[in-house]
Amino acid sequence: MMRKHTRPIGWVAAVLVITGFCLLGHWQLQRMHEKQALLDQQVPAHAQALSLAAALSVPPTLRWVEDRGQYLPGTVLLDNQTREGRAGFKLYQPFLSEGGARVLVDLGWQPMPPDRVLPPLQPPHGHARIAGLLAPPPASGIALGPALATTVQPGIWLANRMPPDEVARALGLPAGSLPTRVLRLDPSLPGGYARDLDLLPNTLPPSRHLGYAVQWFGLALTVLVVALVLELRSRRRVSPDSRR
Repeated sequence: MMRKHTRPIGWVAAVLVITGFCLLGHWQLQRMHEKQALLDQQVPAHAQALSLAAALSVPPTLRWVEDRGQYLPGTVLLDNQTREGRAGFKLYQPFLSEGGARVLVDLGWQPMPPDRVLPPLQPPHGHARIAGLLAPPPASGIALGPALATTVQPGIWLANRMPPDEVARALGLPAGSLPTRVLRLDPSLPGGYARDLDLLPNTLPPSRHLGYAVQWFGLALTVLVVALVLELRSRRRVSPDSRR
């Protein structure tokens, strides 16, 4: 009698596990396609440069931006960003163009000290010329806890992710004024910190996502095969009640 009740429970558990593995595999495939689509976009030539306002008004593809304006107060440090195998953070400063458009400018990468005590930072301020790639922000990992936290240095926030509205609120900017894209500052410009125009910084390439997807789907298939084998064995087994 116990087996009659446990078999349906076992199948329900197997179906739930298989569904979970398939969903994870599907998510990895989505990430693969998203990143491959980004890599398929060619980095625009400098001759195709747009103003910041013009670049933000067109569909969100890679755009080369050249503009003038001023850096606004407030610096966001995106934590858990690696470079050449070292852990560190990326610095972002809000910028207001002469055309009235705002964006977070990626100033580059700094190593995080082992004691996680932030070094003194001197973010840019005042009028400046910017040039760089308008692109998606780097991956920020799993969303745990608050997005931003204050530091001992006034006007500097440490972030584990950068939701535009939360960043705008922390920096005292109007709601909805920051786009989801950031400006990857041209490495040839003076100032700033270590930086490049890598399209997939601090994240997995499409091939790795495909590999993980295959693993998840393989696990789902394994669970299905095990469940079918156990079902066949249970049917072949002759219970004492069936012999009467």
